[in-house]
Amino acid sequence: MSISELLNNRIIILDGGLGTYLQKEGLKPGEATESWNLSHPQVVQSVHKKYYDAGSNIVCANTFGANSLKYEPDELERIIKAAIENAVAAKNASTAPQEKFVALDIGSLGKLLKPFGDLAFEDAVAAFAEVVKLGVKYNVDLIMIETMNDSYETKAALLAAKENSTLPVFVTNAYGEDEKLITGATPEAMVAMLEGMGADAIGANCSLGPGQLLGIAKRMLACASVPVIMKPNAGMPKSVDGKTVFDVDAVEFCAQMKKMAQAGVSILGGCCGTNDSYIRLLAETVKDVEFNRQTEKNLTVVSSYTHAVYFGNKPVIIGERINPTGKKRFKQALLENDIGYILREGLSEQENGADILDVNVGIPGIDESAMLATAVFELQGVLDLPLQIDTADISAMERALRLYNGKAMINSVNGKEESMKAIFPLVKKYGGVVTALTLDENGIPETAEERVRIAEKILKTAEEYGIDKKDIVFDTLAMTVSADPFAARVTIKALSEIRRRLGCHTSLGVSNVSFGLPERGALNSSFFLLALENGLSAAILNPASREMISAYKTYCALCGLDEGFADYISFCDENKAETKTAAVLLEKEEDLSATLKSAIIKGLKDNSGELCEKLLSKTDGLEIVNTVVIPALDEVGKGFEEKRIYLPQLLMSAEAAKSAFEKIKAASIQKGSGAGDNSFPVVLATVKGDVHDIGKNIVRLLLENYGYNVIDLGKDVEKQAVVDAVKSNNAKLVGLSALMTTTVPAMEATIKALREQAPECKVVVGGAVLTKEYAESIGADKYSKDAMETVRYAEIIRNKAE
Repeated sequence: MSISELLNNRIIILDGGLGTYLQKEGLKPGEATESWNLSHPQVVQSVHKKYYDAGSNIVCANTFGANSLKYEPDELERIIKAAIENAVAAKNASTAPQEKFVALDIGSLGKLLKPFGDLAFEDAVAAFAEVVKLGVKYNVDLIMIETMNDSYETKAALLAAKENSTLPVFVTNAYGEDEKLITGATPEAMVAMLEGMGADAIGANCSLGPGQLLGIAKRMLACASVPVIMKPNAGMPKSVDGKTVFDVDAVEFCAQMKKMAQAGVSILGGCCGTNDSYIRLLAETVKDVEFNRQTEKNLTVVSSYTHAVYFGNKPVIIGERINPTGKKRFKQALLENDIGYILREGLSEQENGADILDVNVGIPGIDESAMLATAVFELQGVLDLPLQIDTADISAMERALRLYNGKAMINSVNGKEESMKAIFPLVKKYGGVVTALTLDENGIPETAEERVRIAEKILKTAEEYGIDKKDIVFDTLAMTVSADPFAARVTIKALSEIRRRLGCHTSLGVSNVSFGLPERGALNSSFFLLALENGLSAAILNPASREMISAYKTYCALCGLDEGFADYISFCDENKAETKTAAVLLEKEEDLSATLKSAIIKGLKDNSGELCEKLLSKTDGLEIVNTVVIPALDEVGKGFEEKRIYLPQLLMSAEAAKSAFEKIKAASIQKGSGAGDNSFPVVLATVKGDVHDIGKNIVRLLLENYGYNVIDLGKDVEKQAVVDAVKSNNAKLVGLSALMTTTVPAMEATIKALREQAPECKVVVGGAVLTKEYAESIGADKYSKDAMETVRYAEIIRNKAE
């Protein structure tokens, strides 16, 4: 039976932890787990065989930490070849009767991708591609992408897998206690993106125990149409007599896993802290649980890097302002490469309630492909709404879709064979919900029935490409009534018939209907209400238009789509005064301090630098730091701590603050003053054996923006190097990071060395595998669950020192 057949017929058992197992076999603190493929092949084979003997259908080869950012090509190939050979040898040696497969295990590269980090998306794709190619070369059965805590890196890995193999691909992410990834993605957002790109199974692993992952499992089961995977840790880690142990035993673990299986999770295994005894009991515990094949959910959904937007209940608002048609100022911005103007328009639409933003930059005289890619990339750096990528240029469309972080809306395809041939392969490869225009080679039909027939043709052709009707939203084309008084009636009838007969969602560019007539807002809003009553799912409109949003809010209130009339009442209160858009706000210079603070909070780094430079002409740099920059960061930090904003917004605000600081430092140097100097040293390091420095780099960025002198030693740092840096810089605080359970002993050894040689220095630690109790047990002074908590602790230490 193939792995694909197994997926559709029974519960699949995965393996358990490997790194924690090898630690018991002698893996030293800081030693790379994958190096044992060459140095201790018999031990690795023995662990794999234990899992097969315990009942595992799939065992992951020991390749989790192997990638081209860490190893030279020849060494990388030797490690992966040996890892796969070890797993195959274990499979062949096991006499257990179940079907057995070997998976290529792909983990994080340990770097945050741009715009929030320093690794380019295509560089990440290339690094993952090297591993995938080697896995294919040495004949793995499937690819397992796991422990990813960023949606963008997850996309890069899945894209590499799909472009370089035809193997089944399973994808699991590491969620926090708030049931989100570190960069803010919900389970629903990840399901939307990963299913759209063709992942064969989707789920969660690591970070949490089975009880904590149950909620995530249920959320995924509610929206996923593919099998769901759950591979929890054995609870949370702690240190006992210098050894890492976990607080959930095999019996409790399997009792929780049985609940998941009964709920519908069909791929089950263990991560850190689990071993073959856990897996043996797991296989026994779920053997009589009825297999529940995931059903097609038929959900029309798009996503950003944080959340999903569903069609079908409350009408969806698609903001139309990022489009040069009829907008002289926007055209000027495109010609001048004024990305800041585009970002301000996007932020304005987000503030005015848009659910999705249409992005169109097509004008003569520019490189549309480059500009569209830049606009999409930069917009996703400052706001978290899903985007509708709007272009007739196929190369521009693909470039933007490739870079997009989430499942995009695609505008558009139509009934022309040429259009469907160009667009549908992109929808299939990158995922997306495509807007389908009801026109073909003969133009726009005059009757509703002809438009419905074109819709039927589009659906039939889409099916040939493997695209389901749930991923097609039809636009029945709002034509101007000034040219044809019956145009609106035809559009509405076609829309209604498509919704009723074909069961598809619909979208309209509402304002087209009134072109050439006076009082367009009145016509547009009335047409909008007629369309909503006849089944309109989404509308492209200006979310700052009072008439349009008034129609929308009243419709939702009257149709039971606004619980307690909360949105309607809020809308009435907010609109007593004229709405001020972000675009207008940021162009005002009446209060530069308030405007600079707003720019930092919104993450507009170019604007922050420009505004700070203007403010420096009349305000002292130190005053700007204390009254504008730090309060802005504090406001963003508080939002982060309260889970109102997420890591990407925090990082972009920090980058904006950095732009302001650079202007202040330059002015201080010119004046010979000390404003902006960093005086309190903090040493940061990722401990020996750990190459994941995402968390450390985030802490560095924030500390620098709060005025600290950060000595960043990088990753895979020897304990004595940390001690030497603390002593040479007279540092009163050191921050240590570790992502992997196998490297926590190296953290403990570093803390011990600091206690012996620099006892006055405080130690703050962080990382996915740590808890407060675990940190205390290894001798740390402080455990920080996130970067902002580290900043708060640093403030305490600095204040005491002063």
